Amino acid sequence: MSDQSDGSSRKTRVAIVFGGRSAEHAVSCSTAASVLAAIDRDKYDVVPIGIAPDGRWVLVADDPEPLRLAPGHVPVVTGTSDVLVPLGSAQRSLTVLDPGQPPRELGEVDVVFPLLHGPFGEDGTIQGLLELADVRYVGSGVTSSAVMMDKAFMKLVFSAAGLPIVDHVLVTDRQWRSERPAVEAAVAALGWPVFVKPARSGSSIGISRVTSPDQLADAVEAARVHDPKVVVEAGVHGREIECAVLGGRDGGPPRPSRLGEAVVVEQSHAFYDFEAKYLAGDVALVCPADVPDEVAAEMTDLAVRAFEAAGCEGLARVDFFYADDGRVILNEINTMPGFTPSSMYPYAWQHSGLSYPELIDELVSLALERPLGLR
Repeated sequence: MSDQSDGSSRKTRVAIVFGGRSAEHAVSCSTAASVLAAIDRDKYDVVPIGIAPDGRWVLVADDPEPLRLAPGHVPVVTGTSDVLVPLGSAQRSLTVLDPGQPPRELGEVDVVFPLLHGPFGEDGTIQGLLELADVRYVGSGVTSSAVMMDKAFMKLVFSAAGLPIVDHVLVTDRQWRSERPAVEAAVAALGWPVFVKPARSGSSIGISRVTSPDQLADAVEAARVHDPKVVVEAGVHGREIECAVLGGRDGGPPRPSRLGEAVVVEQSHAFYDFEAKYLAGDVALVCPADVPDEVAAEMTDLAVRAFEAAGCEGLARVDFFYADDGRVILNEINTMPGFTPSSMYPYAWQHSGLSYPELIDELVSLALERPLGLR
């Protein structure tokens, strides 16, 4: 509970911020629907704020159902009640502008839960805004959010920390336009297949599996629709294993979950793409993942090391390749992973002893515990 100046007490006020300008807008809405439905209303006063695709912040009805992602329904933030966000610590109250009405104060919030995926949200931008306003928030700070959103910089950090990463080629906009033969040669040296990815996107949006040189140009152009900066990774024969990491309490070390795996139960997709993740229903989550004890211990250790090397806070999902030859390779960190009850991050914690509502509460508590300013 937060104490008021008059000595009374009130519930902790949490602003759930979702939507955004990225291609993952609908996934963010679906995540928000789950959090709105599960957060402890006896403990928290909840303010749902959506960011429309055009960047407007709007006050959204506290109703999760229209926000759920399902076959035939792609949710989108709409509304006419614009929210003005404070840009300094002196004025921390949200203001709502309704058409034809005078501005009205929405009041202060104690913590923001930014359920944003992709650029213009997960990449340090909203984190910077909240830092300017001296508002506490769930998740990683500006630097780690920005660096871990960019797969090219992420790999530089992991490599510098001595963590095992997959062979890859960075393709910048300039290189693709003026040095294409050199790019094609570098990619061919990785061997086939390769995976072509937008450098700063998630939810498998814009990713292509390429099995021959004649497919490369189309795959790069498909990725460039979402980001002019592209990463091409060597294919790894093996399995994808994931570990959900929570920040430590009271200065303690990060806490890893049991390992999880998304297992294909119906082979209708070439790889674990957006439709397979969110719409098709042909993937089942398994926790704990069926790996040898020594491999589980190695992955858990690497997950914590990666979380700390990245400077993450609050939460992150660490993804691995478990190669057929026994190698463990760090794939990536997601600083705001999918967060519906059927997403891997909450699923892994559920099977590690922390229910979905308890996980939400723990993340809000971690954010409130964290000091403002430089950490």
